[in-house]
Amino acid sequence: MSTPHRPIVYIISAPSGSGKSTLVNELLGLVPDLDFSISYTTRAPRGSERNGKQYHFVTRDEFERMVRDDQFLEFADVFGNCYGTARRFLKEAEQNGLDLLLDIDVQGAVQIQKKLPDAVSIFVLPPDRQTLEGRLRKRGEDRDEVIRRRLDTATGEIEQYDKYNYILINDQLEKSVESLKAIVLAERLQHSSHTLSEDEKRMVKLADSSRLKNVRDRIKPILESFRKPLPPAQP
Repeated sequence: MSTPHRPIVYIISAPSGSGKSTLVNELLGLVPDLDFSISYTTRAPRGSERNGKQYHFVTRDEFERMVRDDQFLEFADVFGNCYGTARRFLKEAEQNGLDLLLDIDVQGAVQIQKKLPDAVSIFVLPPDRQTLEGRLRKRGEDRDEVIRRRLDTATGEIEQYDKYNYILINDQLEKSVESLKAIVLAERLQHSSHTLSEDEKRMVKLADSSRLKNVRDRIKPILESFRKPLPPAQP
């Protein structure tokens, strides 16, 4: 009788506007046997979003029923909307022999880490506050006061960076995608027993360069850019 597959669970978190969704989409196209947990949310779809594609869109009553039935691995209220990761995705990944990627916020990541202490956690950082603000404004989805609230929230989230195993500074998309891919594959290699090839050794080295202990000095100026007071809102 074969041993059941124990999925590697990858947590990826980032402040809103950091480019996390783009990184995740690129990663899923590059790494085989990686399932993606589509979160449930009570917020309304945006633009071309479709139910079951970006999110499972449900009513607040339905979400609260799922909470009562203990159907979530984690859930949180973010800007007045609820988001949650269903337990069934972990079970399905195990049954299908896949690893699982969770795209969740800092609140949810803390919950997952308590329940799944072996989960691999990755935090995506913008290069500085100015870049993040520019990305938020370019999306054209939010009013000025909402953008300012998102920047305030981002400051608090970034302060939690040391709770994550890896820190990915998303300043160049292609480079960030390669680093994210390296992290995912290097963690798989740690669970294998074969001798690493030269290419695999280089990949492990690239992944290690994003480990928390190796990027602390790069994080300091990013933190400082977020701690500076914001100018007053325009009337």
